[in-house]
Amino acid sequence: MHLLYSAEDTLPCQHLSLTWSASGKGKRLKQAKEEATAEIDHYRLQREKEFRNKETNVMGSQGNLSAKIEEQTTEAIRNLTSSYHRNMENMMKKLLSTICDISPEIHPNFRPAV
Repeated sequence: MHLLYSAEDTLPCQHLSLTWSASGKGKRLKQAKEEATAEIDHYRLQREKEFRNKETNVMGSQGNLSAKIEEQTTEAIRNLTSSYHRNMENMMKKLLSTICDISPEIHPNFRPAV
């Protein structure tokens, strides 16, 4: 944009032919547009880099938190597995003794047919 303004100010004569002026102005406009696009791209890259830095700072702490949660989960699974192996035999014996203990009783709601 700056080049466009400076190019308009530095025209040598105002009375030059319109064709030269129009073609020169078109070139200057094209060049100004290219420079503006380059400036915008540079600014965008700079902002994206800043964003990635901030994101890394925030996500870095979340990454540590994620690893900590994963470790706690693994520990809990290990504890449950060891508890299962310790108590499985006793529970199976208790379950089988309850199932296999047959003591015939009459249900309290039973009414003999009269």
